[in-house]
Amino acid sequence: MQQHKSDSEIIAEIYRNAQLAIASISYILPEIEDADIKGEVLSEHEEYERIAAAAATLAKKYGLEIKDANPVKKAMMWGAIKMNTATDKSKRNVAEMMIKGTVNGITCLKASLTDGGENIDEEVKSLLKELITLEEGYEKRLKKFI
Repeated sequence: MQQHKSDSEIIAEIYRNAQLAIASISYILPEIEDADIKGEVLSEHEEYERIAAAAATLAKKYGLEIKDANPVKKAMMWGAIKMNTATDKSKRNVAEMMIKGTVNGITCLKASLTDGGENIDEEVKSLLKELITLEEGYEKRLKKFI
């Protein structure tokens, strides 16, 4: 028997995904020297903020308390970004790091879509699909910097 994720678990996953993206962008932005990729990353940041707010609104509607991403995970991410940009701040390196995070997010979100089964609330499913579509677009746009 397949275990299905609940709407509340999916909302929490959407929120965590957006919050991790926001944090990683906040960590990498000061390291970006190229104006073109900086503009792309700033644009992504705005969209992740919008998605996080929409997930928080859904959580409130459902009476859920959602938590921020694990602080240890955030600290590890910060360290990895600082190490990866210490000697290479090229747009290619930044794009590669961003793509890895984006692909990770897509994978988790698509798994949530599958694990949610047939009974996902339409509002939750819509936000989940929107975030997947956004991240797939980010991956495509970031590849032009490689």
